Amino acid sequence: MLSRLRLEYDGRGFAGWASQPGRRTVQDEVERALAVVLRVPGIAVTVAGRTDAGVHAWGQVASYVGPPARVESLNALLPDDVAVLSCAAVDDGFDARRSATSRAYCYRVLARRGREALERGRVLHWPFGVDSAALDACAAALVGTHDFTAFTPSESYHVRFEREVYAAFWRRDASGDVLSFWIEADAFMRGMNRVLVGTMLQVAGGRRSVEEFVGLLGGRPRAAAGPTAPAHGLHLVGVGYGGERVLRP
Repeated sequence: MLSRLRLEYDGRGFAGWASQPGRRTVQDEVERALAVVLRVPGIAVTVAGRTDAGVHAWGQVASYVGPPARVESLNALLPDDVAVLSCAAVDDGFDARRSATSRAYCYRVLARRGREALERGRVLHWPFGVDSAALDACAAALVGTHDFTAFTPSESYHVRFEREVYAAFWRRDASGDVLSFWIEADAFMRGMNRVLVGTMLQVAGGRRSVEEFVGLLGGRPRAAAGPTAPAHGLHLVGVGYGGERVLRP
């Protein structure tokens, strides 16, 4: 029997999702709780998207071999910064990672002079000017299939650098202070979203043009793009299966 978990977590206290010797990870916490509830030692989970240290998740998906576990029992064993939202049986052959057809992320930016208090650790504070029209133009250019070599570390383990972006857009919240970049694609490379945001913010601040940004989508080297935005502004929104889209622009 296979089961599917949906969970959320605050990434600030973790060294990322994936298990690492001597470091606190989301995977270790989840597998530990499952082993106790299901009374199966050494249970292993497969995750849809391995988030880096400091990255948050609103709709992470994981799968494992075994019956569904009671959500309340799992949450009673998990720390306060991880919560299971659902756990259910799935069809044979389901794999949280390999069966995924899309993943969606949101990067949040607090664009005001005053620093954050309530949003500390969940947004990037950006006390500089922002050209919203330029950000919108950059996001619109991302939709489609492009070579994102410029947006992943040079020492990347990836062998394929083309990704298909299904949706990409910026939104401003009701306060007018928080800008959110939303993107959904078939898959993402290591650091891709954070480099995209770091480069787009350079465009928004007038340090490079929209045309320069668009030119990076043709397979330019990593050094041609902008800096990597901090991890704490990034959130995994959700995962699509069977061609279902997560984002509705």
